[in-house]
Amino acid sequence: MSTLTARYFSSLTAEQERLLSMLPALYAEWNERINVISRKDIENFEVSHLLHSLAIAKFISFAPRTEIIDVGTGGGLPGIPLAVMFPDVEFTLIDSIAKKIKIVNEIVNALGLKNVTTMTGRSEDFTGRYEFVICRAVTDMSRFVSQTRHLISPRQFNPVRNGYICLKGGDLEEELKPFVGKITVTHISKWFDESYFETKKIVYLPW
Repeated sequence: MSTLTARYFSSLTAEQERLLSMLPALYAEWNERINVISRKDIENFEVSHLLHSLAIAKFISFAPRTEIIDVGTGGGLPGIPLAVMFPDVEFTLIDSIAKKIKIVNEIVNALGLKNVTTMTGRSEDFTGRYEFVICRAVTDMSRFVSQTRHLISPRQFNPVRNGYICLKGGDLEEELKPFVGKITVTHISKWFDESYFETKKIVYLPW
């Protein structure tokens, strides 16, 4: 396991370290066949993808039995690293592009993860209920909420209220105006020192 991830997450078990250490090579291998991550990002996978995904684990420690849906998961980020981090939490990873879910399935199987379910389709067509909807820069926040708010469960048992936990970057002032007073924006640079995170944020919207 890279000392970088281990430094930021000192309580990882040996099994978690083993599984997380497999991810860079697995993504590099599958990206050669089906391009889901830019080649530059593959070279910086640990920072740009692994740590970025795990920033959510700095924001919240999900309670066991929590159900989470990663909408527009792409190649399985942030869902797969978080599933390693929280083995007692159930993750559903969905994307409308079947070839991306194919990669997700291959990586999930290679890791032997039992707490991940995958689906191909659009969030508007899903009927499940989840404590949290997570995503990584999928689309405009207002549009995203309108497409997914039916997925949020009324069952509450986590440290923060159910809702949205989204990884976003850049200037979000206009995008988040409809949610002023409701939304919390946390700069990821408060946890990670790398320059990549200077503009990266976690947007939390209780629902």
